[in-house]
Amino acid sequence: MQKNRLIAGVDEVGRGPLVGDVVTAAVILDPRYPIDGLTDSKALSEKKRQYFFALIKEKALCWAIGRASPAEIDRLNILHATMLAMERAVEGLFIQPEHVLVDGNRCPKWRYSSEAIVKGDGLIPAISAASILAKVTRDTEMTELSKRYPDYGFDRHKGYPTAAHLQCLAERGPIPEHRLSFKPVQQALKNGRTI
Repeated sequence: MQKNRLIAGVDEVGRGPLVGDVVTAAVILDPRYPIDGLTDSKALSEKKRQYFFALIKEKALCWAIGRASPAEIDRLNILHATMLAMERAVEGLFIQPEHVLVDGNRCPKWRYSSEAIVKGDGLIPAISAASILAKVTRDTEMTELSKRYPDYGFDRHKGYPTAAHLQCLAERGPIPEHRLSFKPVQQALKNGRTI
């Protein structure tokens, strides 16, 4: 890879949860303003993620958030919806990249020169930055959703299928933001729980 190419890092958050959007981010870091300490968002405390979230938005050359809704996830499946959200993130960059590095083992079928890097969120600073932006964005949305539906505990489990979430789903049924194609949500609907 040539050193001065415009390289975007891309990552996603939210493939596993039962509720909410799958959120992606694309980031082109500015080589003039390196950010020390970037790593996979899951390896950082919430406080550190918030710190880097503000720093990345301030110092990156450009960044963008992409997403796919629960309805799109249900229609396309989670993999294809994630790829769509990645495309939206990269297309949202006001400076278009010359090359894109994607966390994971596959890239969307798009017009960009790109490569997938397994565990790239811990190896490539631009992917780490994307990981942090996507996670903080989605976690914030889950906290907001928790204010609307306090009994579900979204601020704690972020929509993942924890025992508490599954119990609440069984007792109360899904909300409009649940992904209807996911098995635990389908099970709650079969048991007579309706939105």
